[in-house]
Amino acid sequence: MAVYDLKDQEEIENFKYFWRSWGRWLFALLVVAAIGYFGWVVYRSHQRGVGSEAVAVFDQWAEDSQAGKPAEAAKLLARLQSDYSGSVSAAQATLMQAGTAFEQGKYDEAAGHLNWVLKYQEDPLIRALAIQRLAVVQLEQQKYDDALATLAMPADEAYAGILLETKGDVYAAQGKRSEAAAAYKQALDKLPQEDEGRQFLQLKIDQMS
Repeated sequence: MAVYDLKDQEEIENFKYFWRSWGRWLFALLVVAAIGYFGWVVYRSHQRGVGSEAVAVFDQWAEDSQAGKPAEAAKLLARLQSDYSGSVSAAQATLMQAGTAFEQGKYDEAAGHLNWVLKYQEDPLIRALAIQRLAVVQLEQQKYDDALATLAMPADEAYAGILLETKGDVYAAQGKRSEAAAAYKQALDKLPQEDEGRQFLQLKIDQMS
């Protein structure tokens, strides 16, 4: 696992909080929430006074994205990716840009951004999030074999549940009801008894029965 300084650890905590709060929402809804959530609430409140160049570039990128300045935002994203490729800020902006592309129906562009994250990021949480989102993009494109191959990529066991649930979604889209139910059951087994997601997963299982 990569070794992070205090700044990166704080940024990773933002991702963990986001995952717990939003990780099981549909991709498109996740994107809309993420821009406001990351850009203006959690991220800024945790990063005030850090003094990082990458954070400053991210903040400007978020502002330009919110203000409807795509050309300026694209330049800042390119700077984050070229100058700070290993930073959480670069991954965060790229994930969010992938979400925007997905929302606009630009699936190849979204996939490109997510593959970039997988190429440059080592943190288990960020990689799991990128894997899951890439599989959803491929599912939307009806590239079912590609989606299953993406979900088979190595990922930390802590995030197996959401990946198995997405695997079930791929099988369901293919009409493979028994395979979908099995994947959903595996995902259900990964969740704590008190997790609110269990009811939704059980509903999916029942629908495949």
